[in-house]
Amino acid sequence: MSEYHLVLGDPAYSSWSLRGWLLFHRWDIPCSTAFVSFSDDRSVAEQMPDMAPAKTVPALRLPDGAILGDSLAIAEEVAARHPDHAMWPTDPAFRARARDLTAEMHAGFMALRNACPMNLRCAYGDFTADDAVERDLARLDVIWTHALNQSGGPWLCGDYSIADAFYAPVAARIAGYGLAISFEAADYVAAHLADRSFLVWRQMGLTQGPDLKRYAMDNRQVPWPGPAG
Repeated sequence: MSEYHLVLGDPAYSSWSLRGWLLFHRWDIPCSTAFVSFSDDRSVAEQMPDMAPAKTVPALRLPDGAILGDSLAIAEEVAARHPDHAMWPTDPAFRARARDLTAEMHAGFMALRNACPMNLRCAYGDFTADDAVERDLARLDVIWTHALNQSGGPWLCGDYSIADAFYAPVAARIAGYGLAISFEAADYVAAHLADRSFLVWRQMGLTQGPDLKRYAMDNRQVPWPGPAG
């Protein structure tokens, strides 16, 4: 076994799969991929029996055969195996901040994640955020603005890092639901929407798999706010 093997979910909807895929595409790390279907009657775990004990996507088989089923564990292990790629910033202060930002995303922002499921096939023009989502947005404004002021942008901690890969689906949610954020945070969202790797993933989301009704919202649809490709 000589390469990584990454199992992913439907590109239009699977935010955690986007994070896992960016770790390989953004740093040009060779990796074979396979996709499970969110429209399948079988569970994700049932669709990838050779990836046990992982039960969600992304799931990664390492070249030595070990299986990882958590996105942060995937990021840490791949970064450790490829120190020359500087997936974490080389500057100690930026690296510490990137780890802190990544951990906060991994564990938090549940109101935003629950109210605004990622959907790269459409955008909405009249979504109203509730108080819990507004609190998540306010926290994102604080941590993003602080990091961007330190780094000078367009990325959170100098060059593109694991922290940015983890916030890419958050940026997609903010853009896709037309959520109000500060000018500094809006510029960061725009950087994600224009990023080459993000555009490749979104094109996969537009062309791969069926529309899933459970991700549809009753709100008015508007054109996607970022580049088409």
